[in-house]
Amino acid sequence: MPSATEDHPPISTGQQQQRPARQRPAAPALASAARFLKDYPVRILATSAAVLTPCFWHRHIEAGDLASHTYNAWLAELIGRGQAPGLHLARQWNNILFDVTLSSLGNLVGLRVAEKVTVATAVLIFFWGAFALISAAARRPSWFVLPCLAIFAYGWTFEMGFLNFYLALGLSFFGLALLWRGHGWERALVAALAPLTWMAHPLGMALLLGVGAYLVVSRIVPARFQAYMTAGAAMLLLASRFYITAHYPVRWSLTPAIFFNGADQLWLYGARYQIPLFSLLALFAVFLLADLMSRRGTPGLLASYSLPLQLYGLSLLAVWSLPSGIHLPQYPAPLNLLTERLTSICAVFACCLLGVMKPRKRHLLGLSVVAATFFVFLYQDTGKVDRMETDVERYVSTLPPGQRVASTIWTFLGSRVFIMHIVDRACIGHAFSYSNYEPSTQQFRVRAAPGNPIVVANFATADTLQTGRYVVRPQDLPMAQIYQCDLSLTRLCMRQLTAGEVNGRYGVQPVIR
Repeated sequence: MPSATEDHPPISTGQQQQRPARQRPAAPALASAARFLKDYPVRILATSAAVLTPCFWHRHIEAGDLASHTYNAWLAELIGRGQAPGLHLARQWNNILFDVTLSSLGNLVGLRVAEKVTVATAVLIFFWGAFALISAAARRPSWFVLPCLAIFAYGWTFEMGFLNFYLALGLSFFGLALLWRGHGWERALVAALAPLTWMAHPLGMALLLGVGAYLVVSRIVPARFQAYMTAGAAMLLLASRFYITAHYPVRWSLTPAIFFNGADQLWLYGARYQIPLFSLLALFAVFLLADLMSRRGTPGLLASYSLPLQLYGLSLLAVWSLPSGIHLPQYPAPLNLLTERLTSICAVFACCLLGVMKPRKRHLLGLSVVAATFFVFLYQDTGKVDRMETDVERYVSTLPPGQRVASTIWTFLGSRVFIMHIVDRACIGHAFSYSNYEPSTQQFRVRAAPGNPIVVANFATADTLQTGRYVVRPQDLPMAQIYQCDLSLTRLCMRQLTAGEVNGRYGVQPVIR
């Protein structure tokens, strides 16, 4: 947890002689957290308000899969009222925390307000959880890292709308901070976070258990033996790779592994995001080298970098060695984009390395410039998507209530962020997004029976609808198609489909899909 002070008051000369090689103990984690809240209430509130700005700067929060989550929360409401024939809610205990929270709050204040509140809460949990972990690594509040941390809070994982996974990471970061600097019974409090983390996403639980165990063992193993501990963890990761590839069908990312280093979280809606991406990498290298050079010879300098460096290195190995997609037998759809989303962990561990540095004004200035550039780009690009969603709402409002809607909406040129789910959210309260993928994957709460009038129940069929390869059947009608109708990819059109036609025959089509 964040410490308000770097260390305890100096100990006596005699005590120093008894413990020459040991770092002075930090204050208990919860006491440090309480002191932090007491000392910096205005700064904490101002920072939180600033970090939440992207949640409110447009009418809609544009974050990929988020729109699908909100649409399915509406379907869950219809199921509860008996107004969704052929749909039901499955009993499951993971990958649901964000969805359950959104649905519960939506029943009280409406989904539009609930979405804003739930997403803002998730952002704060991720942001301050990561800050707690970074401060645990540095043994002090690392304020100068905040601009970098704000970027990663709105990085690729968030913009893709993987909110259950995102929320699980934030909870895990809080738990790891407790394990890193907690004393005695404080570390037992992690058990209270574990059920929530599991409900959010299993990968967050894996992070909490795996890295948590590593942190606990690192407190026991003498420094001279920690290289063996790191090597053992690396071998375990490689063994996991071989086990997974031997037992499950997998898919590997075609992108070179070196790209996935944490900074890739900055590459969102187009190639211009390379500007903040490479700027951040350059600043990180310069700051790290300058800190090592300026403080060379300082007792304990390398030791302070040791554990954050181990965690960053192991997180890179995990990302580079594990597949991007795994097809588990219990699900009709594969678990995809694992490599891409796991780099959020690499990014936060890299921030732990930054946090260990001696704070200097140039750190804050350089990182603030990169953050400003990133958020200007993000505001402009999410603004385009927001205007597209408003157009979809206008189209859907002209349809008879309860009509089916299909869509083929492709990403922008050079973009790594999906935007097709704007159609899902635009349908709330009026129409049904027939091609929505969530029920057919069986990885979420809402499930669909074959032949229901609301959404396709087969994952392969949902995929053909979203990619414009679906042959319309008479029983699908009436159904409208929303598509991009010029090369700007921002102008949308709508038409009624007819039986026997391919739903994506009109509009822009990618050259390679």
